[in-house]
Amino acid sequence: MNRLTGKISSMAEMIDWIKQTPDLMSQVTYWHTIKPRDAKMAPFPIGLHNGVIQALRDKGIDGLYTHQAASYDAVMQGNHIVTVTPTASGKTMCYNLPVLQGILNDDSSRALYLFPTKALAQDQVAELHEMVKGIGADIKSNTYDGDTPPSVRQAIRNAGHIVVTNPDMLHSAILPHHTKWVKLFENLKFVVIDELHTYRGVFGSHVANVIRRLKRICSFYGSTPQFICASATIENPLEHAERLIGEKATLIDNNGAPAGEKHFVFYNPPVVNEQLGIRKSSVLETRKLAGHLLRNGIQTIVFARSRVRMELLLTYLQDLVKHELGVKSIRGYRGGYLPKLRREIERGLRSGEIRGVVSTNALELGIDIGQLQACVLNGYPGTIASTWQQSGRAGRRQESSITFLVASSNPLDQYIIQNPNYFFERPPERALIHPDNLIILVDHIKCAAYELPFEHGEPFGGETLIEILEFLTEQQILHHANNRWHWMDQSFPAHDISLRSAAQENFVIIDITSNEHRVLGEVDRFSAPTMIHEEAIYIHEGTQFQVEKLDYEEKKAYVREVNVDYYTDASMAIQLKVLHVLVEEESNGLVRQFGDVTINAIPTIFKKIRLRTHENIGSGPIRLPEEELHTSAYWFTFNEEISAGKSQNDLQFALLGIANVLVHIAPLYLMCDPYDIRVVPQVKAVHNQKPTVFFYDRYPGGVGLSERLYEVHDTLLLQAQQLIQHCSCLSGCPACVGPIEEVGLLGKQLSIDLLQRLVVSS
Repeated sequence: MNRLTGKISSMAEMIDWIKQTPDLMSQVTYWHTIKPRDAKMAPFPIGLHNGVIQALRDKGIDGLYTHQAASYDAVMQGNHIVTVTPTASGKTMCYNLPVLQGILNDDSSRALYLFPTKALAQDQVAELHEMVKGIGADIKSNTYDGDTPPSVRQAIRNAGHIVVTNPDMLHSAILPHHTKWVKLFENLKFVVIDELHTYRGVFGSHVANVIRRLKRICSFYGSTPQFICASATIENPLEHAERLIGEKATLIDNNGAPAGEKHFVFYNPPVVNEQLGIRKSSVLETRKLAGHLLRNGIQTIVFARSRVRMELLLTYLQDLVKHELGVKSIRGYRGGYLPKLRREIERGLRSGEIRGVVSTNALELGIDIGQLQACVLNGYPGTIASTWQQSGRAGRRQESSITFLVASSNPLDQYIIQNPNYFFERPPERALIHPDNLIILVDHIKCAAYELPFEHGEPFGGETLIEILEFLTEQQILHHANNRWHWMDQSFPAHDISLRSAAQENFVIIDITSNEHRVLGEVDRFSAPTMIHEEAIYIHEGTQFQVEKLDYEEKKAYVREVNVDYYTDASMAIQLKVLHVLVEEESNGLVRQFGDVTINAIPTIFKKIRLRTHENIGSGPIRLPEEELHTSAYWFTFNEEISAGKSQNDLQFALLGIANVLVHIAPLYLMCDPYDIRVVPQVKAVHNQKPTVFFYDRYPGGVGLSERLYEVHDTLLLQAQQLIQHCSCLSGCPACVGPIEEVGLLGKQLSIDLLQRLVVSS
């Protein structure tokens, strides 16, 4: 500690101070230390262009990390690859080196880079420009997105060696107009897909079909590009990459990047109401921890799960340190900021001028912000993969760093905080996609037919197309002649298909806060009743909006910006009918099954739930028509022996409590939003008259989520039991089975009893 200022002068001193501060350590439930790692180096590959080598040496780089060298070699051998290493390990070099080498060897070669966000694309183009300048070569790289001026677009189409874009732009603006991109498609040698783990669920299923269309057009122009993929750590990177690109690939995961010592601290705010299980606000505890770090000169990043929390924490922290550091030294960062402001903040973080930043997950992806010293996560980010991504933002390569995970009262947060071994010993979640989901597939077959006629017997993914093509012919969308199917409809199909939803007929959300009405986004038809009913709180980029009017016929929701301390949760009256059982297994006193179901859902009421405490503070009716959904589901049924001796009422509370826990911990196995999977407990299920809990994919046709839960069924139930038993509340709370007003005074014990009977019976 500096004797003159009384301030801590290094991260090592900061860590010692935290360990000696009882006020903080009393809330620390687990302290995990990861040892430092030395770099594993390899020499520059034989044959690498001298200009590239010189440009790297000018930056002080005299060799490659082992994974960079392995990636380069695999690409040079003609393999499709997927490189999987942690944040800040130099994955960019894994694709830039072979791409630049390919263009330097053959000036006609072209490359297409796909990034999930515009900000990431801009950041990568800046790095490419710097590299190309160092080489001294005439290699043109440009972003092609919605912000690209029309005057520049033609130049990119004709002369761009590297076109940097996003999947949405490829889907709607490049593939349908491939005749304007002949030079690109004739010479396309490389397709780079960065942040591969973000392409999952519905979005990933759409992107897999966009890749199928891309390969089809490349084949038409005579090119067969190599795919170079890069991903954060997930459980199934090779399988996921191969499903996404439809090709066999080589996995590169021998991370050679160095890392400093890393401390990962689980921090659980104190309980303030034991009866209700309510803890002190995670926002206030995050403010306290980040305040200690910032006041002691530790450059810190704080991640918040919503814009509301981000802005709140930013205000708190700026107020805390305004006298010592100045308000401008602590900045906010989120998707809604203008690009110029975001670039300014990124530069300030790299230079050290900005000492702290509060961000949504916008800074989770690989945008270059240098390496900070500390990270505070306000709430569990939702997946192990995201948690490591965010934590990886702290930690210079040779220095110690610290990450605090500050838990909320959410059951998922509480499970993670109480089960540290689960987090540290288990691989991150599986990325799941279902490209052959019938609704998604038909949409992209329409787009593909618009782009090029289908030949008889031509494959598109793993499905036979003849039935779909004949169906579209009957609908007078396609015309069949001489063994070819031609587009004949008046519309432009890609314009009406969003990569972010599975259903057509999306509802448009219109912000009427100011006189200049603007479209905020879209919600698919099946989400509309629960997300944008009148009086619902709709959150867009963290900003709260209240739905003032829902025009169901015109499919428009009119919203106005508000600032309230609650969110809304709609209740649905669900009628669930089992159509087909595809697989089943009987064990531990119950039968579990997976198959196809039809859901008839009528929204009934919505609840207002207070932020942070999850208290129910009000409700109101919803008056909307019934929606029908065909999807896939997993369900388990308790036999008579397990459920014997319990009244219908007790069974209802027990099943509801178990369902409340399971729906929160299911995302442990799924890289998905909690809203992507739905749970329905039934005391007497229609198809078997027995107590049953159903999970179904909230997308037409399903995207593989419930199927994955069927596979991990036993572990899921065991973890539900542990979470309920270890919760400190007396009768049930938002951190386990749900609040007492939902599950009754005995809800917690009834749920434990039912789950324990399963264990005894096994």
